[in-house]
Amino acid sequence: MTSAAPAGQAAPPFLVDASVYIFRYYFALPPNWESRGGYPTEAVYGFTNFLLDLLQRRPSHIACAFDESLGSCFRNELYPDYKCSRVLPDEALAFQLAACRSMAEALGIASFASERFEADDILATLTKLLNEDQPVIISRDKDLGQLLDRGAGSLWDFAADRHLDRDGVRARFGVAPRQIADFLALVGDSSDDIPGVPGVGPKTAAALLQHFESVEALLANPAGVADLAIRGARGLARKLEDFADQIALAKRLASLEEAVPLGVVPEALRLVLPEPAMAQALADEFGIGGLKPKILRTLTHGAAGPVEGA
Repeated sequence: MTSAAPAGQAAPPFLVDASVYIFRYYFALPPNWESRGGYPTEAVYGFTNFLLDLLQRRPSHIACAFDESLGSCFRNELYPDYKCSRVLPDEALAFQLAACRSMAEALGIASFASERFEADDILATLTKLLNEDQPVIISRDKDLGQLLDRGAGSLWDFAADRHLDRDGVRARFGVAPRQIADFLALVGDSSDDIPGVPGVGPKTAAALLQHFESVEALLANPAGVADLAIRGARGLARKLEDFADQIALAKRLASLEEAVPLGVVPEALRLVLPEPAMAQALADEFGIGGLKPKILRTLTHGAAGPVEGA
């Protein structure tokens, strides 16, 4: 866990997995807010309030990554069924997604999206850019645990106020952060429609990866798998050989790309609080004017102070 910044100093960089929180508020909050155009805006209210809470901690840098690649991601070229069970947002949700990005930008938060790369890839790229500052990844997505071996200081599930560091990943999954993609290649990931190896669950996958650094090393030594003190090891070795191509593809799908062409330098992500007028005007436009006093306080007053672990 990263420690809280000393009084008067900025917190570490915050890199926000925006869509996770937008969808959380979309499904959790009642439709009590409406834009001037008649669209419900409960997700915009929840997400804006969340961003204001983050800004009050005065991170040194801050950025949001949004998902706009459903169906058009490079992973769909590798595997057409990738995320096939997810449906495109309807008009009402699409409005809220766009409104959330507008609010983030009005609050001075650098925001990124891509039709070819996912938000996770954008976060990986930004982590590499800021790795000397050990950015905090604000998300509850287990796939992002692999960034803890790429320079991230912690993974912060903001809603639960729970932090995950390298030791936490190992305690939770039984593997090191750098092995998360290998782990998912074996067990699969139903949320992304990535197939796993039949009969290989989390415990078996973790046991295999305790003996082998990666799935590539595992597949290169089937005899070594057969000799492991794992129940059904010989049959498991044959099964891994049979599913070798699928495992290799699944790891490619689960691995995060850290060279997204964002064309940004670290200084562009530094927190510079804007004048509140634009954010307040958007709050009125989106029917969330009740947040205008908080917008004013957050953008013009001193920090509330970083939370423990942030």
